[in-house]
Amino acid sequence: MNPIVIALIALGATGLLAAVLLYVVAQKFKVEEDPRIDLVQEVLPGANCGGCGFAGCRALAEACCKADTLEGLLCPVGGQETMAKVGDILGLAPVASEPMVAVVRCNGTCQARARNSEYDGTRSCKIVNSLYVGETACPFGCLGCGDCVAACQFGAISINPETGLPEVDDDKCTSCGACVKACPRHIIELRKKGPKNRRIFVSCVNKDKGAIARKACLNACIGCGKCEKECKFDAIHVENNVAYIDFTKCRMCRKCVAACPTGAIHELNFPPKPAPKPQETEAQPAAAQPQPADPKPQTVVAPQPAAEAQPAAQPVTPATESAAESQQAVTPQPQTETKTDNVNTED
Repeated sequence: MNPIVIALIALGATGLLAAVLLYVVAQKFKVEEDPRIDLVQEVLPGANCGGCGFAGCRALAEACCKADTLEGLLCPVGGQETMAKVGDILGLAPVASEPMVAVVRCNGTCQARARNSEYDGTRSCKIVNSLYVGETACPFGCLGCGDCVAACQFGAISINPETGLPEVDDDKCTSCGACVKACPRHIIELRKKGPKNRRIFVSCVNKDKGAIARKACLNACIGCGKCEKECKFDAIHVENNVAYIDFTKCRMCRKCVAACPTGAIHELNFPPKPAPKPQETEAQPAAAQPQPADPKPQTVVAPQPAAEAQPAAQPVTPATESAAESQQAVTPQPQTETKTDNVNTED
């Protein structure tokens, strides 16, 4: 037989045997996948941002299909509307959760932080943070290179050229957390949007002591604790020389904002406070003045009304004046007794 034909037959038999072997192994160790995973993945936005806590939308879909309830599972990009569709596919009730938004906790503007150096190199926050403290004296503040802007897939963050700080657009932010992971100094935090997008937070993460922090930035938190004493809901605590507001306990009373001496506590989307009425402003100082407790002015003032009331009660005549002068010349007595004698003389 021709050697070429023999080689072809041998190769064909080997291939056929390998194919059969692979088929048997595949059937033996195959893993059946839930067909609902593809359906759930189709309704997800497909951003693969990782804001849900999983590697991507496919991983979130698998977790939803394996779970007995959707509690703790949320797509921050799609929101409650997307989770409602997932619940309809899986026959589970979606769990309502409050929307979150990224918050930049740094108020070190160009006016508040003086530049003491100039960085000439690749504009990256991670690189600058690994090299030195940055262009200012604050080792905790924003570096302003825009790593968070590059990490955001939805265009929700931009650098303000006047302040040099990133600003978050609440309408575009999906709370995916990409900017939080991109910031090397951890000044960006996910917080609840709050009712009507109103929020109160400490816009500072400087852990230095008050004098050092104040020297580096005029808007820094000095850890004085006035806000903590003012809060009645145990929502503010000072740790490592910087205050932090727990948004789960905050009642939006805004008393801490007025108590902060450096303006480190920010209030967003609140209506302006009404100006005090003029009557109230005039009445407050009068009520605040303490009454004198010294009894000496009372002893001095007490005889004066009697002396002033005497002439008004009875008119003085020339006869009474001459009698009084003659009596005073003979026997000098105190003023109160003299006035009593005058009254008796007239009677």
